[in-house]
Amino acid sequence: MGRESLIIFLIVGAVAGGLAGVIVKGYGFGLLGNMVIGVIGAFFGGLLLAHFHLVHAGYVLDAVIGATLGAVVLLLLTRTLRRTV
Repeated sequence: MGRESLIIFLIVGAVAGGLAGVIVKGYGFGLLGNMVIGVIGAFFGGLLLAHFHLVHAGYVLDAVIGATLGAVVLLLLTRTLRRTV
């Protein structure tokens, strides 16, 4: 992965984390934590959407949507784990 791709990946993940924090109200980790969740969610969301052939490579909107979905799933999962522990 090149330097530019990494920067774009981090920016998309940060945007997705912010959006996921707004969607899953009250269960985020603050701005920085949501950005980290967004970057991790971008990875998992991209894998899932690519597996089901729902994304087109090179489209930023597809990347943001996939990353946001992944981040929302991660936030909901961490909320569930936080409640049980």
